[in-house]
Amino acid sequence: MSNILAPARQFFEACETGQGWDSCAAYCKPGATFSSQTDVLADISTLRDYSEWMKGMLTPIPDGSYELKFFAADEADQSVVAVAVFHGTQTGPGGPVPPTEKKIAADYVYHIVFEGDRIKHMTKIWNDLFSLRQLGWA
Repeated sequence: MSNILAPARQFFEACETGQGWDSCAAYCKPGATFSSQTDVLADISTLRDYSEWMKGMLTPIPDGSYELKFFAADEADQSVVAVAVFHGTQTGPGGPVPPTEKKIAADYVYHIVFEGDRIKHMTKIWNDLFSLRQLGWA
């Protein structure tokens, strides 16, 4: 079995359930970086900040959850890919507008890169504008 698959899965679950950096840090190198070609995440460049952003998303979308579609490791490249769908309804405060009661079903991909047994970088591929429209935020 892969030596990176288990920590990647644990990181993924901690991040996607809004546990924030306190739970995600154990799987990451200090200063682990983050990138995403999205407007919403343009100012986020560390996994610390991204994991806290995900934690914050569960305020306006308190029922937020993920549906994992694919999860695999490439040992030669020391990377893991996760394909999932984020589901939820904006019923809580904290969004750019009052609760819309609108639902989101957002496809996304994580490419998680390891150095040794810790994550050194993660890229998120996601259509943020489509998601914002689903929620009535754009």
